[in-house]
Amino acid sequence: MMNRIGNAALAAAMTFALAGAAQATETKPKKEPTAAQMAARERMSKCSLEWKEAKASGKVAKDMKWPAFWSACNKRLKDGTKA
Repeated sequence: MMNRIGNAALAAAMTFALAGAAQATETKPKKEPTAAQMAARERMSKCSLEWKEAKASGKVAKDMKWPAFWSACNKRLKDGTKA
């Protein structure tokens, strides 16, 4: 009998502790992405569209994979924004 009461009390204490921890993490404000992060996301989006178009039209080599395409495309777009 005491074991059941002890287990119930322990379960209730753990529930309250977890609820408090979850509430503490929910109140943290999210950090806004930096300008560099936003630019990288924009480049990735543009390269993704180029990748899909090139794959559909057959302009990509058969052994070309997304990481290699992304690397070349990202470098090209970065160089284009500097000029």
